[in-house]
Amino acid sequence: MKAMILAAGRGERMRPLTDHTPKPLLSVAGRPLIEHTINQLVSAGFTEIVINHAHLGQQIEDKLGNGAHLGAKIIYSPEDEQALETAGGIINALPLLGNEPFLVVNGDIATDFPFAELKKIPVDLAHIVLIDNPPHHPQGDFALDISGNVIENDKQRYTFSGIGLYHPDLFSKNPPGKSKLAPLLREAITAKKATGQHYSGFWMDIGTPERLQELDRHLRKG
Repeated sequence: MKAMILAAGRGERMRPLTDHTPKPLLSVAGRPLIEHTINQLVSAGFTEIVINHAHLGQQIEDKLGNGAHLGAKIIYSPEDEQALETAGGIINALPLLGNEPFLVVNGDIATDFPFAELKKIPVDLAHIVLIDNPPHHPQGDFALDISGNVIENDKQRYTFSGIGLYHPDLFSKNPPGKSKLAPLLREAITAKKATGQHYSGFWMDIGTPERLQELDRHLRKG
C-alpha cells in the first residue's frame, strides 16, 4: 500500500518561521518534522511515499531527495504556490498513487499511532482515524456507530486526526483543481461507505510555534 504525506500547506499560523522554510522542514528534536512521519511510515512497512508540496516546495525535494537514505522511495506531486486544498492535492497525485486504496497523512501532525494496523483494514471509499477532541477543537468532527461506520452526530463526537485510508473512487466525481476533502467524506458517510476507528494515544496538531516547541520537548523526553 502506498502512502501520501500532505505537505503543501502555507503554514500561516507558523509565521515568521515559515516565511523562508516550509512547515514540513521545521526542526523538531534535531530533524525536520516530516522526517519523523516518514520514519514512522517506513517502520510500519509503507516505503512508497508520495509527497505534495507548494510553498517553498523545492526545499523539501532538496532535503529529502528520493528518500533512499530514509529507507523510502519518495515521489513528489508539486502544486503552485496557492496549493490545491486536501482533496485537490490528492486528486493531483492520483496518477502516482495507483488504483488501490492508499494511506494519507497530514504533514503537520505528530502521533504514535500504529500505522501498520491500517494495512489490514478493508476500505469501501474511506476509513478514517478519529481522536479525542483537543482543546482547540472541542466540538469534534464526526462520530462512530457500533458497527464502526462514521456518522455525523452522536452523543460522543471525535476529531478527525488527518490520518485516513482512501479508495481512488472517493475522488472520481471531482475534477482537477482546488477542492476540500470534508464534502467528499460527508458524501461517503451519507452513502454508508466510510468507516473509522477511535485512537486515544498521543496526537498533536503542529499548527503553531507553541505546539512545535511542545512537540520538541515531548520528543526529547523520549
